[in-house]
Amino acid sequence: MIYFEELALGQKFASIRRRRVEASEIKSFAADFDPQPFHLDDTAARDTAFGGLAASGWHTAALTMSLIVGSDFRPAGILGFGGDLQWLKPVRPGDELRVDSEVLDLRPSKSRPDQGIVTMRVTTLNQHGEAVQTFTPTLLVNRRPEARRHAVG
Repeated sequence: MIYFEELALGQKFASIRRRRVEASEIKSFAADFDPQPFHLDDTAARDTAFGGLAASGWHTAALTMSLIVGSDFRPAGILGFGGDLQWLKPVRPGDELRVDSEVLDLRPSKSRPDQGIVTMRVTTLNQHGEAVQTFTPTLLVNRRPEARRHAVG
């Protein structure tokens, strides 16, 4: 586990694995959570702005979360409380996703001295290295036990 004190501005983390996106899972996710034609039907999707079947942005966000959890960024006691999410390019069947994360800001919490506030930039990339999504979450990360005692006492 990584504690707040072990993080540094500009520090980078990468997903350990990649995730291939299949047409069947795009359609299955969409059927349950975002039933729009460009997520459900190849033919209908051709006549949309996407020009073909595309994963729901929410599906991309869920895949990104899975890749983050499976990355080398494993903060202690993480809790997210908001952020900016942007979908930049459609995710297509056959795309292979990976995630790169970078620490943008670090500051001790004033109201929770046992934690620090961390802002990250999480970029989801396809197999061509093109960014398909960015997410800039703000996280609460636990401080080391000895740092907690010092901050509180």
